[in-house]
Amino acid sequence: MPLVTLTVRKPKSEAFKTTMLDAVHSALVSSGVPATDRFQRVIELEAEDFRFDPAYPDVKTGRNEQFALIEILWSVGRSVKVKKKLLEELMGTLARAGMDTENVMVCFKETSWENWAFAGGRLIHT
Repeated sequence: MPLVTLTVRKPKSEAFKTTMLDAVHSALVSSGVPATDRFQRVIELEAEDFRFDPAYPDVKTGRNEQFALIEILWSVGRSVKVKKKLLEELMGTLARAGMDTENVMVCFKETSWENWAFAGGRLIHT
């Protein structure tokens, strides 16, 4: 069960957020995540609460107010190959939607299966 967090500076339109989250979900589904496994949140912050370097480490066009940080928390076990494929699909989808992919940072976070309790406090793996 991936948990996706999109962090952006205020204000962002519903269309912007939907484009980003739909693109992430589509890439996750292509990587093997069930289509109904959709858990996403958006955090919109004031500029003083969301600071980032415009060029680190090798950004080609420079980050700006449209910068988006995508965090994907999921269970451990995906290979680098799977992550690269997901990123390729995600960036392709965003580029086709007119987004500057140099303004998008993705961070994968992995946790073991016994750290998920989907409902009622029930651990799925113990």
